[in-house]
Amino acid sequence: MNNTEVVVIGAGQAGLAGAYHLRRTGFEPERDFVVLDHSPGPGGAWQFRWASLTYGRVHGMHALPGMELTSADPARPSSEVITEYFDRYERTFDLRVRRPVDVHAVREGEAGRLLVETSDGVWSTRALINATGTWDRPFWPRYRGQETFRGRQLHTAQYPGPEEFARLRVVVVGGGASGTQHLLEIAPYAAATTWVTRRPPVFREGPFDEDAGRAAVALVEERVRQGLPPRSVVSVTGLPLNDAIRQGLADGVLDRQPMFDRITPDGVAWNDGRHVPADVILWATGFRPAIDHLTPLRLREPGGGIRLDGTRAAADPRVHLVGYGPSASTIGANRAGRAAVRDIRRLLAEEPVAA
Repeated sequence: MNNTEVVVIGAGQAGLAGAYHLRRTGFEPERDFVVLDHSPGPGGAWQFRWASLTYGRVHGMHALPGMELTSADPARPSSEVITEYFDRYERTFDLRVRRPVDVHAVREGEAGRLLVETSDGVWSTRALINATGTWDRPFWPRYRGQETFRGRQLHTAQYPGPEEFARLRVVVVGGGASGTQHLLEIAPYAAATTWVTRRPPVFREGPFDEDAGRAAVALVEERVRQGLPPRSVVSVTGLPLNDAIRQGLADGVLDRQPMFDRITPDGVAWNDGRHVPADVILWATGFRPAIDHLTPLRLREPGGGIRLDGTRAAADPRVHLVGYGPSASTIGANRAGRAAVRDIRRLLAEEPVAA
């Protein structure tokens, strides 16, 4: 049994922000807190992004607290740029991230403590910062006939880059930023592309300024406050109508079709009789929060989400979720990490360590 004051689960943007603020306010790594990360190396989910997603195409990447990301080559893959940045950050602030460590479950312990069961032993802690993000839970919708499809099905999480789709007929499912990026990349290589979404995409004109950002966060925050699962970012922000999107609309690449009704062995079909042949179905259908390890704590509300008070789980003030709901952005994760540490310091000051 390992004893500590705070366990941080996850070393992406949110987890590193939390660890930084713990360090900055006097907590010592390996003595007062520990950071557990199941990835093979630094970089959070960024290390798994496809090579064609260059740093110059990343929207809204906000620097980690205390260290700017400067002089990054926009032509380099974002996976390389941000992995190197996170690695440098961990070493600069001596955060001593333990990896690869899989967290299996978080349970109630003795004397008001939590037990974090991992592949590297059990940790007893007084507080928890959960920063596990969504990358490990790709969402795969289910449609009639899906198991009969003779072609290839893959998710954004497995996207290999556009060259692999050369001379193939590709159906891209999903109305978010990933779906449109995939389509624009794949179209020059593929024999044909078809874009299907559940709802008509909403394209946003003009800059996404501070007021628009606050309004979007407020909408997500309201759902979380009600104990509902967070919605996707694009559902509240819309798709930015940039030059690439405009060109895709003009070329007919972004010719959105309503969601098909079933999958056939050689394509997708609608109830009105239409059928599109396909070699590949690419599900750009987003991700869900990776929080199953918290199930023993029974934090979920009847609506299916975890209701938060700030970053604190309403059902358990020892548990903070950062990078979840309204803080699921790089700047939001920074702010949430700071807020979580502030609350944890108050909690630990009020409750002396049990003998």
